[in-house]
Amino acid sequence: MFKKILIKFCCTIDWVVRQAGLLASFIMPVLAFVVAYEVFSRYVLGSPTIWAFDLSLFMFGYLAALGGAYAQQQRAHINVDILYLKVSHKTRCIFNLISFSLAIFFLVVIVMMSWGKYEEAIEFDYRRQSEWAPPMFHFWIMMMVAGGLFIAQLARDMLAELYFLLTSTALIEEAQ
Repeated sequence: MFKKILIKFCCTIDWVVRQAGLLASFIMPVLAFVVAYEVFSRYVLGSPTIWAFDLSLFMFGYLAALGGAYAQQQRAHINVDILYLKVSHKTRCIFNLISFSLAIFFLVVIVMMSWGKYEEAIEFDYRRQSEWAPPMFHFWIMMMVAGGLFIAQLARDMLAELYFLLTSTALIEEAQ
């Protein structure tokens, strides 16, 4: 019964993070279009936009931040393989638990700082210092969402690692 609850929890986080990663992937063609339009507008029409740089900067930030949890899910982050691959699976689980714990601590700090920055941005109407001057509050919301997704994915991965350490069996069989 408990294993089924853990599996359901893990699968739910996997689904949410996968959907967020898919959503973030749709930002890339829009980002490419905005940059291409700015280049066209600047060099062909001779009339650069005031909004394209800021918009592309925000979209790139969204893409990078929202892609972090998905990259964790796909195991696309960097490992120190020279040591990691030479130890047993249980030792790798311990390494992962330590690094995931440190990452969660760091991400909690980021989420807390983002909340403070969001409150400041709303209270003082912070805007990007550019000619277009878009508001900044949405960026801090995105940082909190991205940090929360990343924390959820790391928590899911920690559960799977702990389950393996305690039972010597995988919680969820990974598709190879």
